Amino acid sequence: MSAANAARHRAARRPVTPLTEIAQTVGAGAGKRAAVVATAGGLIISTFSASAAQAAPAADDASARLSTVDLGALTAQARQALEAAPVVTVAADAQVQVESVEADGSVAAVQVTPAPPPRVVERPAPQRTSATSRTTERAVEAPAPQIGAEVPAFAAGSDVIAIAARYVGVPYVSGGSSPAGFDCSGFTQYVFAQVGISLPRTSSAQRSVGTVVSAADAQPGDLIWSPGHVSIYAGNGTQIDAPRPGKTIQFRAIWQSNPVFIRVA
Repeated sequence: MSAANAARHRAARRPVTPLTEIAQTVGAGAGKRAAVVATAGGLIISTFSASAAQAAPAADDASARLSTVDLGALTAQARQALEAAPVVTVAADAQVQVESVEADGSVAAVQVTPAPPPRVVERPAPQRTSATSRTTERAVEAPAPQIGAEVPAFAAGSDVIAIAARYVGVPYVSGGSSPAGFDCSGFTQYVFAQVGISLPRTSSAQRSVGTVVSAADAQPGDLIWSPGHVSIYAGNGTQIDAPRPGKTIQFRAIWQSNPVFIRVA
């Protein structure tokens, strides 16, 4: 490399841009450092205090401590840019270039560090209280509905009542005729079938079977019929039947007015 070229190489400086001109103008004579930011929508000019080694303004001169920008000293090109876009709007993905003007007029790049992402705070799972645990344990430990009951002493010896008592607790189901759910005539038909007696499916048809007996002569295992309902006499003024929706097979007192007692052989 020739001496002339080497000299030119040593003398080469950074390219001069409009930012350089503005930054030098702002920094000249201010005794401050200035940062010039170029965004997609305009220019941002900021100044900040020089290092402690530089001369500071007199303590009693308040105005000397203020950093101002003389717009008249800016170039016409910079003034037009500021007036055309007084409000700077920066897109989320805009690229920002920042340069710092030193006291001697040199321009240095300023590194811009993005803000850290927002901190995500994870909330702990709700703690189970002792009351919640007790409620859950009670739900788990709750026994299933008991199916079946003992035969009352006054009905002992009746095969029909012994079979019917097995289904105490089975829910009423309209049209049901199995241990999954019974209606009144489906229950009587199912029970009598297990002792070898076939009954019609409906309560109105069951009225016509067997022999009618008086209430005084009725025995455990006889049918009790009333319009729209049929049950099995259990003795001592009680019956076992499938009452109505929402209820289950149960022993209960005879509630019908003037029912018909039917003995089925």
